[in-house]
Amino acid sequence: MDNSTNNTLHHHLTAVKDGKRTFENAFQSVSRMILQSKIEKVVVNGKTTYDFSIFRTGNKHIISMYDEINSFVSYVKDAAEKGSSKEMAFVLVGEPGNGKTFFIEFLCDKYRNFLTEEKNRKYTFKFHNIDKFGSYGRITTIESQTYEDPMILAMSLFEKPDENKTFLAKQIGFSDDEIEKLYENYRPLGACSGYIWNDIRNLADGDINKMLEFVEIVPVPLIESMGTVTGKYPAKDKITSSAVDLLGEESIQRLLHITDTNNPYRFDLRRGALSRVGGGGIHFSDEIFKNKKDLVQVYLGVIQNRVIEIDGYKWPIDTLIVATSNNSEFHRFLAEKEEAPIVDRCRICYVSHNTNYKLQKDLTLYAIGSETRTTLTLEYLHQDPNLNYSASVAVVLSRLPRSEKLTPVETMKLAAGEVAGEKSIKTLAEVIDMLNQDPEITNRFGQKGLGQRNLGRAIQLLIESSETNEGRCMFAYDIYKALERIILDYVTEANDRTKYLEDLKTAKGLYRERIMTEIFNAYMDEPFAIRKDVMNYVNMIIGIDAENLGPDKMWKYKNPQTGELSALKIDERYINSVEERLELKTEEQRQTFRTSIRKIYGQKISVEPDYDFMDNLELVKAITDVRLKSDIAGAGSLIGALANRTNEENQKLYDRMIDTMLNKLKYCKTCAQKTIEYFCTQEDEK
Repeated sequence: MDNSTNNTLHHHLTAVKDGKRTFENAFQSVSRMILQSKIEKVVVNGKTTYDFSIFRTGNKHIISMYDEINSFVSYVKDAAEKGSSKEMAFVLVGEPGNGKTFFIEFLCDKYRNFLTEEKNRKYTFKFHNIDKFGSYGRITTIESQTYEDPMILAMSLFEKPDENKTFLAKQIGFSDDEIEKLYENYRPLGACSGYIWNDIRNLADGDINKMLEFVEIVPVPLIESMGTVTGKYPAKDKITSSAVDLLGEESIQRLLHITDTNNPYRFDLRRGALSRVGGGGIHFSDEIFKNKKDLVQVYLGVIQNRVIEIDGYKWPIDTLIVATSNNSEFHRFLAEKEEAPIVDRCRICYVSHNTNYKLQKDLTLYAIGSETRTTLTLEYLHQDPNLNYSASVAVVLSRLPRSEKLTPVETMKLAAGEVAGEKSIKTLAEVIDMLNQDPEITNRFGQKGLGQRNLGRAIQLLIESSETNEGRCMFAYDIYKALERIILDYVTEANDRTKYLEDLKTAKGLYRERIMTEIFNAYMDEPFAIRKDVMNYVNMIIGIDAENLGPDKMWKYKNPQTGELSALKIDERYINSVEERLELKTEEQRQTFRTSIRKIYGQKISVEPDYDFMDNLELVKAITDVRLKSDIAGAGSLIGALANRTNEENQKLYDRMIDTMLNKLKYCKTCAQKTIEYFCTQEDEK
């Protein structure tokens, strides 16, 4: 088939009928794109929610944001099913640096990729040989200004709707049901397309075959920089912004050609951001409430009616409108009561910071950067293996509101789906529900805290410091100094500053506990030494009551992690030492604790066989202390041996530990020495 028949309206309509091309609105396209990806159920903060794999693909994808993504998907799905959402815009409101713009730009990027597939591609039409009319000067071809779908033209070929339906049925072969379905997305032609089509009708004396010779079908360009299909309008200041930026204006260039002053084609809509996404695209309005009033009024009309209106002429558009705003602008806007109608037409979604410190590790990686870093003298810059953990925990703690029911560390662990002693995930769910009743948005769960940009700035400070460049290593403990600087420089509210500095202290305490474990692993010359000991304790308290336990206290059991038969000697002295460290004085307390550990074991092992209790910080700390004490007559003497290397034996121990840290635990000389130095001080002891 030669190309000339490929771009006729008849060819396009046949392709739609055969399912090779699609005719659907923007909501249906976006909804189809999301829902055809894999959907999984996940538990977040004690509630079951859905996770859509499309948002988790690509090397820099979206992390966390479960509630926000669910809100967005249900909004788009509702609009696609002709619900009330189709007359609303979706607005993300939240603190700076929590991923609002990133989310929308990611969505737009995915949508553009989705439309590159042949079946999903959007098409529009052009009119040819316009100069034959005599009233268009030297203008020869005119493209639909709002990238209208050829199907919209097909529904408006004749003045009478019934004639259009007959044409679709007889000429193309659509069934009555298919025509009904097509007409669900019916909208009239835009002012200029309708006007030109009328001119064509008059020129061809109403002969439909002659009229269609003027029409050519072309794909809508997917060039990101042109702002077609996905366009962004950033809020500008009061003087430079005007409705022209959104809607377009009268074009002097066109007026030089067009003799008929009634012709709506004298308006150049492509000057505005809306018409370029009018053919099933996404319009992104950044900081929508920063715009001045007359622009917000323009949005009001566009959101409600999906129509561009200039001087009484109308151009219907098919666009998904998404926007962002920060809390302070939104509050200011709400305070002006006369602006209520616009908020009424928005689906507001409050975006919280990520509060899961495990997921934060990926976000921290984004901030650190995936490229190999170098010092100012271009030498390789090493990254302390504890850096990501330290930074992630510090920023996440700042985002967690204070509560009487939970300590900050318990909240942090429960929010990451970990075990927090006696406290259950139910307590966290109650705390979140209670906080989310607060009409003041910033008091709600995860709404306030150090954002991604603050974390990025802290990492910049860390990299530019002379210690980092001298030692050629980003030492984990130095991130706290950098974060403290950021809190003092960038956090304006005194109460928030005080809270964040407190959170920083808590984070340092957690870092201290992690270093105790690391040093123990280095001392034992094994990366997972402490993990083995923790699992030994757990297996011992499970096996202590076993019926097949002989007088030698040997217990044989099937290891769920390897599936092999293992033997373990139950050492009651070891069990008692651990429980003393946990301050379990009475037999009753011990039994309660053991029961809770067994219960956790029973629940976790069936779901994740590799579960290792390393998130139970109290237990890990107790076991580390016991092992350090029994192996080296106390952590104090290890500190003594490492700090005082005057005799040969101590120096040997130090060298061996440094060697393990370099070769097995991913440290470099600088951070290994600094970590041991830190271990030898009494800083941040709880």
